Amino acid sequence: MSSSGSAFASHRRGLLAALLGGAAGLPSCAPAPAADLALLYSPSAMHHGIDRNPVIVIPGLLGSRLKDPASGRIVWGAFDGNAADPSTQDGARLVALPFTDMMSSPGAAVRPDGVLDRVRIRVAGIPIALQAYAEILSTLGVGGYRDEALGLGGQVDYGREHFTCFQFAYDWRQDNVVNARRLVEFIREKRAYVQGEYARRYGARDVDVKFDIVAHSMGGIVARYALMYGGAELPADGSLPPLTWDGARHVGRLIQVGTPNGGSLDAFRVLVDGRDFGTPIVPRYSPSILGTFPSLYQLLPRQRARPVVADGVALDLHDPAIWQRMGWGIVKPGIDEDLAALMPTVGSAEERRSIAIGLQARLLRRAKAFAAAMDRPAPLPPGTELMLVAGDAMPTTERMSADPATGRVTPIRTGPGDGVVLRDSVMLDFRQGQDPRGPAVDSPMDQRRALFLPREHLELTRDPTFRNNVLYWLLEEPRQRMARA
Repeated sequence: MSSSGSAFASHRRGLLAALLGGAAGLPSCAPAPAADLALLYSPSAMHHGIDRNPVIVIPGLLGSRLKDPASGRIVWGAFDGNAADPSTQDGARLVALPFTDMMSSPGAAVRPDGVLDRVRIRVAGIPIALQAYAEILSTLGVGGYRDEALGLGGQVDYGREHFTCFQFAYDWRQDNVVNARRLVEFIREKRAYVQGEYARRYGARDVDVKFDIVAHSMGGIVARYALMYGGAELPADGSLPPLTWDGARHVGRLIQVGTPNGGSLDAFRVLVDGRDFGTPIVPRYSPSILGTFPSLYQLLPRQRARPVVADGVALDLHDPAIWQRMGWGIVKPGIDEDLAALMPTVGSAEERRSIAIGLQARLLRRAKAFAAAMDRPAPLPPGTELMLVAGDAMPTTERMSADPATGRVTPIRTGPGDGVVLRDSVMLDFRQGQDPRGPAVDSPMDQRRALFLPREHLELTRDPTFRNNVLYWLLEEPRQRMARA
């Protein structure tokens, strides 16, 4: 595996264990002392009055289980006999999205089925469950989540009256604008529920409920778009949507954890080459499948960061002509067998390739418009705060070289990050990739504070320091004092 890893795998770890949250940890001479979170935060956690913001947890790419409602099969979140196998035509069509709006594809009917607390696999016929987002769900008491089997039962006690933590599961294959719109609807629905509980429990009616959001990886991008633009669509002419902060009206704090605000080369790599995990446990995902996911294109790094160079020239990864010239992704030469499996009703290889080129160009243009919308300078409205958590001690691919003759890409430079997302990307630091760099962070985001941890991408939410700080931010940190500061 190259040092870039992939959005489907963490850096330098047991591949499957890192992806699915296995228990393997970084080597150390002695275990670091950990704070007793139950002792610190259980008293605050048991307070459910109207002066404490309810919490929404949003997972990242791959972090929601996907299910086919027609057959009951798990499309993502299990690797056993009943799960969709992307190496078969039937399974591939369930995992992929349709190439055109007119196509009938079973993948379009797939729905999210909860945050991925664990993943089921089979090794030598033995079923095994590996931990994924169980730790953060338990820490924040989402849905009363307690998992004795994974050793999470002794954390913070939210009491029997707990009703104010929620999980937002979404189809991470889809356009981030679509999922942001669904998040706005989800907040509206949960706000009405919480208001009803306040009225029933405390006699307080029409309380102005504001949520705190803890979002990992791509979930932070979904949340930030929702805050900035509400449910607004990207204009078809490529212009920016009106910056209304409509979604921020009901959000107090957004805590982004390992969020690739400036993109990730891992997303680029899997779009170019697909993903082969090198193990029979997890099947291969071809570029023909992954290239149908709008969300992956919306994670591409910006040209200003010089993420991919050819003959010393920085390539615009949002330019469809470059992808066609390089033969990247779903326009890769020799990929027609995969395309034929996804488009069984299209009669010729030439027509399939034409459809694939059209889809890729459309998704790249939309991704460019999405990046522009996310990169605009946007001071936060009063009453809403943005907090960032980033890994900064793992070598993370910062630049790749592309061979103009073959299209092959090779990592040539690393920077500090979490093995998947660069520290600069989390900060949306416009100094990313620039030589020389200025002395101070240059970001259009109005972040209030940042926490840096020596952890890998999926380990960030399980780090004791993260859990200690995030519980303090959510449960105890004075809001008025923050506003005055």
